[in-house]
Amino acid sequence: MTLRNGEQRFGIVTRGLHWIIAFGVIGMLGFGTYIARMTVNMSNFHLFTWHKSIGVSILILMLARLAWHLWSPPPAPLPAPRWQTMLARIVHVSLYLLLIAVPMTGWIASSATGIAVEVWGVALPHIAPTSESWETGFFIAHGILTKLLAALVVLHIAGAVKRRDGTLRRMLRGTA
Repeated sequence: MTLRNGEQRFGIVTRGLHWIIAFGVIGMLGFGTYIARMTVNMSNFHLFTWHKSIGVSILILMLARLAWHLWSPPPAPLPAPRWQTMLARIVHVSLYLLLIAVPMTGWIASSATGIAVEVWGVALPHIAPTSESWETGFFIAHGILTKLLAALVVLHIAGAVKRRDGTLRRMLRGTA
């Protein structure tokens, strides 16, 4: 088992980050949907704090994954029809962008409330002015981007399962 990616295989670091982020995102989609139906109050405020903590953790892991891919580039995709390769590329780039944009819009919206944003007990800096319009706008953006992320996750999973060429096996075991 090697840490770094190779020309034909994913290393353990890439695979580990992929699966930790994947399970975190799937869990957060469910958890976020659950808490979005709540009115924030003192009896459930801790749930929103957990949501922020997990979301920022996913953001950090995603930035680590991007940095890792600069140092250890992933292998080229397995051969496929051109349209599949292009669609897979668009989905991957969109997933990466959304995995940064979704937590960032949540952080901005939370900062705009004027309430301290805590992640695992550590107060984060406010990155937006206290503003009802910022709060509303960025929470709306957070919700829309989250729905788009959910759709792309489904498309990504469907594409990985549909391909019978070893693509999924390569992300599970490293090699096709």
